[in-house]
Amino acid sequence: MEVMLSLFRDYVVTGGMPEVVATYVKNKNFSGTLGIQKQLLKDYEEDISKYAEGLDKAKVKAVYNHISTFLAKENKRFQITKIAKNARNRDYIGCVEWLADAGVVNICYCLNQPELPLKRNYDSKLYKIYFKDTGLLIASLDEEAQEDLRVNKNIGTYKGAIYENIVGDMLVKQGYSLFYYSSDRPALETDFFVRDADSLVPVEVKANDGPTASLNNLLKDDRCPDVKYGIKLGYKNIGFNGKFYTFPYFLTFLLKRFLAERSNKKGGVS
Repeated sequence: MEVMLSLFRDYVVTGGMPEVVATYVKNKNFSGTLGIQKQLLKDYEEDISKYAEGLDKAKVKAVYNHISTFLAKENKRFQITKIAKNARNRDYIGCVEWLADAGVVNICYCLNQPELPLKRNYDSKLYKIYFKDTGLLIASLDEEAQEDLRVNKNIGTYKGAIYENIVGDMLVKQGYSLFYYSSDRPALETDFFVRDADSLVPVEVKANDGPTASLNNLLKDDRCPDVKYGIKLGYKNIGFNGKFYTFPYFLTFLLKRFLAERSNKKGGVS
């Protein structure tokens, strides 16, 4: 576990940009990778100026430059109204979609209700924006963030955002769209949702081994009949407590396969 989690943190820090990975492999350490990542962040800004045709490029840049700002907030929701005076979501939604289509970000929409079906059951005005490449998210923070994460130090509110960011991208790479749910009454905040053949499956990402109040509340809520069990991802080994499965972060890439096999066994299919 310790070896795998250490390697996973190295993977999160490195990200998947080819030049960064090649430098890491060549040097056998992180020397030079941060500088390349910071240059890539600048290159993305230049690409916006070149290729964001038909859009207000200043608005696209404003969205791009505020991603890490909102990921530092407790609810991590991207708020257009706070990036510029008199900014309105309808004036910026094309900018957000352009960044997603360009492969720069992943968008996670807020469900209206935690129930099936997932598509068309969300509010297009409420969303979180994650970097497609978690290494670039870390590079957008301060100079020490890379080293802090590698040695598993507490890097404040960003630690949760970093793990959410990488989990979100692993879900996208399995073909999932990203959805979350937030409610004040009752107090619920669920990071992601996936589904199996007949269930809505909440996925909670824990930056530490803290309580899972939202997951527990969702599982016992009679108003959520589609939710029959959940998934908790964190700094933990594999387990099941009768209500939710626990997996270490680095097994997220197998989640879709696990859910399919679970459904097949439940239905009696070999």
